Amino acid sequence: MDPKEIIARRVAAEIKPHTLVNLGIGIPTLVSDHLDESLGVFFQAENGVVGMGHRPPEGMTDRHLTDAGGSFVSAVPGASTIDSAFSFGLIRGGHLDLTVLGGLQVDARGYLANWMIPGHYVPGMGGAMDLVTGAKRVIVAMIHSAKGGAPKIVPECALPLTAERRVDLIVTEMAVIRPEVDGLHLLETGPGVTVAEVRAATAATLIVTGDVPEMDLSRSC
Repeated sequence: MDPKEIIARRVAAEIKPHTLVNLGIGIPTLVSDHLDESLGVFFQAENGVVGMGHRPPEGMTDRHLTDAGGSFVSAVPGASTIDSAFSFGLIRGGHLDLTVLGGLQVDARGYLANWMIPGHYVPGMGGAMDLVTGAKRVIVAMIHSAKGGAPKIVPECALPLTAERRVDLIVTEMAVIRPEVDGLHLLETGPGVTVAEVRAATAATLIVTGDVPEMDLSRSC
């Protein structure tokens, strides 16, 4: 299974029915494809869409209906389009049950860095700072290691922090990790991945208690 699909399917299992969920740019946008629309989840994008559905089939796209990254989306019954001020009012007002964001680094405290890419022009952090600060729950969905194999889960972020708030869960193709006050707890391993392999790919210390189960990817959809 493709690593991005593993991550999206595992994150989908964390989403409860009838909640308001923000999906960030990149891997997070794949999550809605692995959740049944009958669950009544409303996906929000900070560009002003509430009620994003699955990606539309070829030839059925609408140039006016995109997610925050510019990818085409569909709309579920009851969906709304809102302006940017209203969208960020939802985010900053604490009305989001969950946000799913990509990540460049997460440190041993559970702090996220996800907006400044060295050597690339980045106009700003977008809505990430508001989302990490304002959402009731924050899940980081990212590939476990950077290109070239450099660890992305590190003792301390070398990149600027998105916010000084501990994220609630980290989901990669190799592991599910929960940051807590005492450190990063390894909850699950990816399909066919051992605890030793997760530790070898992770620069930060992981807390392992008892037998660590493998991800159950049948819980989504």
